[in-house]
Amino acid sequence: MKKLIFVLFSSVCLGQTDQYKQILLTKKLGKEVRSYTKGYGMINDAKTGTSGIVDSLGNITFSYPFKSEISRLWKDRFILKVKSGNSTGKTALIDEKGSELIPLENFRFRTWENKDRLICTKQGKECVYDFNGKQIIPFSEKIEFGSENRFFVKVNGSWFIYDFDGKQVSDRAFTTDLRFYKGRTYISTGEKSGEIIDNNGKTLTKISDHNVDNINAFPFLVTLDAAKNRYGIINDTEKVIADEIYDQAFVGREYIYLTKDDKVSIFSKKEGKVYDLDYQYVNPLFNGLFKTSQDQNNPKAAVVRLSGEVVFPKEYDRVEGLTIAGEKYIYLRKNDEETIVDKNLKNILKENYEIEKIFPNTIILNKDNNYYKFSPKDGEYIELKGLKEIKPLEMYPMIIGKNADNFYGVLNENGKEIIPFVYDDIITFSGANEFVIRKGNKFGISNHKNEPLAEVVFDKYVQDKKGIKLMKGKDFQFIYFTEQNEKNFIE
Repeated sequence: MKKLIFVLFSSVCLGQTDQYKQILLTKKLGKEVRSYTKGYGMINDAKTGTSGIVDSLGNITFSYPFKSEISRLWKDRFILKVKSGNSTGKTALIDEKGSELIPLENFRFRTWENKDRLICTKQGKECVYDFNGKQIIPFSEKIEFGSENRFFVKVNGSWFIYDFDGKQVSDRAFTTDLRFYKGRTYISTGEKSGEIIDNNGKTLTKISDHNVDNINAFPFLVTLDAAKNRYGIINDTEKVIADEIYDQAFVGREYIYLTKDDKVSIFSKKEGKVYDLDYQYVNPLFNGLFKTSQDQNNPKAAVVRLSGEVVFPKEYDRVEGLTIAGEKYIYLRKNDEETIVDKNLKNILKENYEIEKIFPNTIILNKDNNYYKFSPKDGEYIELKGLKEIKPLEMYPMIIGKNADNFYGVLNENGKEIIPFVYDDIITFSGANEFVIRKGNKFGISNHKNEPLAEVVFDKYVQDKKGIKLMKGKDFQFIYFTEQNEKNFIE
């Protein structure tokens, strides 16, 4: 039996892709449209160096008359940088029609991802604008992002916390700007002393006798004996939970992992207790189950509980936690034998069914050279009729298969035909939506929506990290890769 291929992909969405829309607009305008997304793209005139904005209908909504560069900032907001003319070197925030929301000026800017706020630096001072050009925080000595909803603003040499509406949330002054994680940060006030504050400047707890190394598991804190380079755990009242005797400490969502002498101990946040395990390291699955680590000296994996109870012995070549149709499962492989068990550790598959692929909601199986779609949720086995063969070691997050007439096509996880079975070959690329299609000796490019990104007329192709170049005589076309919309259901 071949090795299991884990697919990381959500169901195919309807509607035209931005990439294909960009190709159609380029053909319509006779000018290269780039970075098209959410209704707008940018165009550049290679001869003049001028730039513009185009909408989904192919209308050029704005064109700057001098050499310039336009980049997308957010939705229908853009940054215009002028490279010639009277405004050379100046920058502006514009809308899709070119209206200057922040007028052309010599300034630099910083933004926070998916937040409509912009820190503007001009003549050594900084202020904050929203993406409508409204000033949120006036010019100050210095401004830094503290988190996705907080700024630190420097006034008269001290730093103060502001929210994203420009309101100062605390009168407390700080000597430096800080970064909040989950609304908290730690401030050292001396050797073995400090305090944890929230993003409104309020003190949550004070530390007087420990060197705090990590607060991400608050109210549990990882401490460090700097002289011995050993880690421990306390709570927010400085009660010692684990002595500073461990070589390393790793903070996870539910647990803190402590290692010492090639053995791992696990602190459960929920139970407030440390469990010592006789393994080098473990990774969480679900419901207090863990898979043990694998290396050259210990190539096999086991499944164990926090208590150390062995659920599946250390004899498996691969163990993975899965989420299928919202439910938790464990995949086990030993030699050529593959098994999937549910939360009750019961095998969910009937005998003689072999696993081909695992999708977010279904599993593709093989029995007696026939393929089936299996739903763990309802237990149904539905035959994928007409499918003769699934392409081996296929990394594309759908089913690349061959029918009885030896033509290739593509099915989604539900067995629905996405790409018709009319091609002599389909060549996919890991992590990319685009793939090469071949009919006879000619090549083209399509994607998971069966969009003809490049017609099947090219003689050869080459691939690099950015995309695929197709060639026919002196003519060529380059198609950039777009990343798959991944949904990682392996825990």
